[in-house]
Amino acid sequence: MNTKSIADKTERKEVKRKARKAAEEKSPLQPRDYDRGEKKKKIRVLAKGQRKR
Repeated sequence: MNTKSIADKTERKEVKRKARKAAEEKSPLQPRDYDRGEKKKKIRVLAKGQRKR
C-alpha cells in the first residue's frame, strides 16, 4: 500500500490499518495442516562445541 502522498503520520497509520483489516477479511489465514516446527530440519547427534543450526 502506497501512503507516500499522506503527510500526517496518524492519518497514514489509520489508512494502513484499514487496508490491513480489509485484506484479512478478504482472504483470512488458513489453518495449517501440520504442527508448528514440524517441517524444521531435525538434528541427529551433535558433536561437542558445535552450533545447532
